[in-house]
Amino acid sequence: MSDSSRDTAEGAGWGATELGEYKRLMPSKVEKISWLSPKMLWAARNGVLASWFGDPTGRTRSRWVAQRAAAGAPADKVIRRDDPDSFSFLVIGDTGEGDEPQYAVVPGFSKVGQDTRFAVLASDVIYPVGSADDYDTKFFRPYQDYQAPIYAIPGNHDWYEDLGAFMRVFCDDAPPLEPEAAPRPLSKAWLRSLLWHRPRKGDGQHLPQARELRSAPAQQAVQPGPYWAIDAGPVRIIGIDTGLLGTIDAEQGAWLREVSKDPRPKILITGQPLYVDGEYHPCAIDGGGTVDEIVRDPAHRYVAAIGGDIHNYQRYPVQVDGRTIQYVVAGGGGAFMHATHTIPRVDIANVTEKEFRCYPLRGDSLAFYSGLYGRRLRLRRFFSLTEAEATAVVAERLDIRPGRAPAADARITRRTRLVAGLLGTGRRPDRAKRFRLPVRKIYTSLFSPSSATYSPPFFKCFLRLDVTPQTVRLRCYAATGNRAQEIAPPVEDEVTIPLF
Repeated sequence: MSDSSRDTAEGAGWGATELGEYKRLMPSKVEKISWLSPKMLWAARNGVLASWFGDPTGRTRSRWVAQRAAAGAPADKVIRRDDPDSFSFLVIGDTGEGDEPQYAVVPGFSKVGQDTRFAVLASDVIYPVGSADDYDTKFFRPYQDYQAPIYAIPGNHDWYEDLGAFMRVFCDDAPPLEPEAAPRPLSKAWLRSLLWHRPRKGDGQHLPQARELRSAPAQQAVQPGPYWAIDAGPVRIIGIDTGLLGTIDAEQGAWLREVSKDPRPKILITGQPLYVDGEYHPCAIDGGGTVDEIVRDPAHRYVAAIGGDIHNYQRYPVQVDGRTIQYVVAGGGGAFMHATHTIPRVDIANVTEKEFRCYPLRGDSLAFYSGLYGRRLRLRRFFSLTEAEATAVVAERLDIRPGRAPAADARITRRTRLVAGLLGTGRRPDRAKRFRLPVRKIYTSLFSPSSATYSPPFFKCFLRLDVTPQTVRLRCYAATGNRAQEIAPPVEDEVTIPLF
């Protein structure tokens, strides 16, 4: 195992000279996704339309679930496996951009996952809009050498074409839904339908050829719908579909309450995290209640809740009624990196900086984005901070001990403080109220929502969970795109969770 980013700057991927071998896995032509492109934003408009004119996700999901039930899917939506009492599985989130950052994860994912029983994709399998013809280079090709089943829960991007491609790939080649009756003219639903993005004509013609890349019997997996439960060894793993807007419908909520009554210890996999960026998002259920109320109920025996959607790693060990539930963000599987340096000093649900973990470290995140802004704005001498400068100024602003000690000669100057402020670096909560800059949130709408870089370090990650009858050992592995981290993927965080 190589050094991690908590050990050395080289362990974080800075200053490496040997590129990894991930490029040989990639297709010769790669689409560069940019969320600054008007064309891309227009294609992905359904989330905005749902927020303006009403969200049809719950109704569409219910129709998909009914179709799968009619086709013979189990009514309780439980996948019953024959895993032993001790086994391992992988979790990876927000993968499908199909470019360098996604493929940079593949060598480590394949190596660490050689003896795992299955993997779970947590949110946003395919960017930008979940199209069927994108599954070739963004799912089947990168994971063709992973010799075990892959289950998935959809993210909002998979819903931008009403989940049709996701259902075809993961749910026994589910046929298209029958068209619904036309909405009443001039109603909100009618306005929404006029603007709604739909699949291209003929989309999915290449799926049969793409499937050949993962056609081995050991790789096959069929799931009962977009949400499901897996009984594996001594645990039950429950995956929920949070749709376009990060909520679940009443029908799925009733199923979640029922399936959570099983006596096994449980791990939740969700399209959106419940704790993220120092904030609490319990996930509303239509008709009342929240997902986290179900997770916190001691009778349900949840030990962890892992969410995608945010493209980094975070962990919050929250004390609930005398036990600890690990709330994890695990969306660093391939899409552009969401900053961690914008996370303010953590103090939520009795979780402080002492217990909180994130990857990349905040200093590495700030150095990454300062270099990005320096290149994009052609102001490298002003914006670009070394990893040591970034680490030092983050520690000063948050008044924390950094995850990796900065170099002894790291200087904090007026320029480094100004750059840190302009790039939205977090502060202590008591100072954030007094010195909140208007760019604190605005900056993320400039360069962050695009594939930020095509050269290492990428700061990607995935999880391995080792289950025994007594514990679950959760490890976060890094993928930087450099050769050293491919040969021996470093562990950035590790926790052993008792199955109480």
